[in-house]
Order: sequence, then C-alpha cells, then structure tokens
Amino acid sequence: MKLAIYGYGNLGRGVECAIRQNPDAQLFGVFTRRDPASVKTLTGAPVFAADSIYAYKDEIDLVIICGGSATDLPKMTPALAKAFNVIDSFDTHANIPKHYAAVDAAAKESGHIALISAGWDPGLFSLNRLYASSILPEGRDYTFWGRGVSQGHSDAVRRIPGVLDARQYTVPVPAALEAVRSGSMPELTTREKHTREVFVVADEGADKATIETAIKTMPNYFSDYDTTVTFISADEMKASHAALPHGGFVIRTGKTGLNKEHTHTIEYALTLDSNPEFTSSVLVACARALCRMAARGVTGCKTVFDIAPADLSPLTREEIIKKML
Repeated sequence: MKLAIYGYGNLGRGVECAIRQNPDAQLFGVFTRRDPASVKTLTGAPVFAADSIYAYKDEIDLVIICGGSATDLPKMTPALAKAFNVIDSFDTHANIPKHYAAVDAAAKESGHIALISAGWDPGLFSLNRLYASSILPEGRDYTFWGRGVSQGHSDAVRRIPGVLDARQYTVPVPAALEAVRSGSMPELTTREKHTREVFVVADEGADKATIETAIKTMPNYFSDYDTTVTFISADEMKASHAALPHGGFVIRTGKTGLNKEHTHTIEYALTLDSNPEFTSSVLVACARALCRMAARGVTGCKTVFDIAPADLSPLTREEIIKKML
C-alpha cells in the first residue's frame, strides 16, 4: 500500500518510522505546509508542498493526516476525503459525531473510504470500552489517562496567542483509581478522576495571566479539570519536557449471578514511551485495514468499531487462526 503523510510534526515522523516496520507499506512522500526545501525527513523520504497533493491522487492509496484536532483536522480530513482514502487521529471526544458527519458526507460523495479517530484513545481504548460493556452489561466503565503528555491538549495550548511552546500532562487522581480497582463502582466526576498540569513557554512581553485564564477556561480541554499552569524557559522545556510519554487504563467493573453476587473487573492498560510513535503505529495498522476495505468497495466514514480485527494484521487468515486463536 502506497501511503502519504500529510503534516510533518511529531505524529508525521512517527508514521514515517512505523511504515518502515511494515513490509506491505510504502511511503510515497510527505506533504507539508512549510517550505518543502526546509524539511528534512528521518528516512530521506521526498517532501512536497501540501497543496500539490491533488496532483498525485492516482498514485496514492491512502493519506494519513497528521494535523491537530483543534483546528486542522476538522478542515483537512473532509477536504482530502473528496479526493483520497484518508485516516486521521481526531481526538476531541465531544466533537467526534460532528467530525464524523462531515467526513462521511465528503467520502460518500467522492466514493472514498475514511477512518477518523484512530489511535489509542479514541481508538484502542474505545474498542475495550465496547468489548467490556458488552460482556458485563451490569457494570460501569472508567477511563484514566496518564501520567503523560497529551498531544492534542498541548497543541491546543500552543495555539493561544503569546504561547511559544507548551506541554500538557494528564494525571490520574490516585484515590479515584484505587476506588475503581476496589470494585465498589464509585460515581466520579470528571474533576475527581484527573488533574492537568501545563508547562508553558511564553513569548517575551506576553500577558501570562491572560494566557493562564485562556488555558483554564478552554472548553473540551481544561474547563472541567483542576489545572495547574507553570511558566518555564525554553531551555527548561527542552531539558525536562522533550519526551512524549503517555498511557492509561480502561477499567470496567461488573456484576453477574442471579442476585449479582459476583464481581468482575476487566482492565486494559498501556504504558507508552512515545505517545506519537504508538499512535502512529495504530494509524498504519488501520491504514492496512482501510485499504483492504476499499478494495472490497466500502465507502464512507468508518471508526475502529467498523474494522474487522483480521483486517489489521499482515498475516493471512490461516496464520492468524494458528498463531493467535
């Protein structure tokens, strides 16, 4: 499958590396909004101007869109779905239905297939919530993220005027996690489950109080959480916050038995050295599935719920049954 990368930040570089680990994938090239001559890829892959991508629509099987969820993907994904099979990692949970509808309309009109919100959450965590709630209908779901860097939240902060760089850490509240694992099925508010820590490099002369207020009141990102904002230097950011770790837990506690006398807990956990590289690996596996679905004539927008597990694997059906069933 010939894949193109649209956008070349942390996620785009992760996709570039992930493609190298999949022999059935080939990188056609990287498309960027920057001057292509100024961009050097990790593997020497060719770089093109973003607006030139439509000239190559007959040479690309699928475009992996590596933009931010705050402002990029709501525009990029529907636009590119009019000419290509596409996949993105849109992760603003509250806006997924709206984004799905826009991409679905564009993909159906053009006869292409699209996949939105692929990654680990949304993505792998979404699948585990679905599986667990189906198996234990009498129960309750809990999702904890971190401690780790959220790419989407960090990107949203960097778009605030006066912000030069930012890292946002999502941190589970230990008491809440312990209560869930106890099987007591507590009712927890958003604020009770997580806190958020934001480290910001501000432009010289920027109003830090205004920046802090903009962060703490940002809907869908920070307004529902206890958030701590710390202003640091660019040197400290580079020294202490260059890595992009993340992870988390999906937990469902449920009851079975005639009188609901037995308690069961399903827990799925991820510990990630690199959030963008792991997300990229999910995107490439989903790209394989999408190319197979496209070959079968499937069109329109899809989610991870629509992908058959076998379509994700490079193995044959016989190998999957023998090695993994």
